[in-house]
Amino acid sequence: MVSMEYNEKQTSIINSAEKLFAVTGFDGTSVRDIAQEAGVNVAMISYYFGSKEKLMEAVFEQRTNNIRLKVENLLQNNELTNLQKVNILIDDYIDKFIHQQEFHKIMIREQFIEKDTAIGGFILELKKRNLYSIKKLILDGQKSGEFKKNIDIVLMMTTMVGTVSQLIASQRFYREVNNLEDMDEMEFQKYMKKKLSTHLKHLFKVVLTNEA
Repeated sequence: MVSMEYNEKQTSIINSAEKLFAVTGFDGTSVRDIAQEAGVNVAMISYYFGSKEKLMEAVFEQRTNNIRLKVENLLQNNELTNLQKVNILIDDYIDKFIHQQEFHKIMIREQFIEKDTAIGGFILELKKRNLYSIKKLILDGQKSGEFKKNIDIVLMMTTMVGTVSQLIASQRFYREVNNLEDMDEMEFQKYMKKKLSTHLKHLFKVVLTNEA
């Protein structure tokens, strides 16, 4: 996907499409639905994006470009240890998941569809690209002796994504069993981010290094 800048109207259409795709799925959302949600006519969506598939591609580009640039810059930073870089990525992923919950609902929903789709292709390429960057970081750590050998990177990343996704999906349950019902939403989101960060950093340290 080629990175590009979007104007205010295009961004509004992208946000509206993301909201609807998260609720009714890509196949269950029509261009007319998106136009109505965004307060524009159907012709404007066709003019800006060409098709519903291209609009979904724009959603992916908007939501993933920044983290890709962050990873690339982080890999070039020689002032941090590889474990410190991993910890920064953990916090970035948690932040992205919590603040882009609709986008990640799309990711989860579309991966359960057992057929080849354009969206499935976007997701596959995104996961491959992310894996490539993470793999380079892990290999750097292995070459320096900081990380163990024979690390299953796909399983490691699946553990992180699954843990964050499950906690976000079961926030009400987590609140109740931990007696946090009286905590306001903003405070709870901060609490949840801190808990996830501490848990995943400890877990990854055990997986990656010889330290407990």
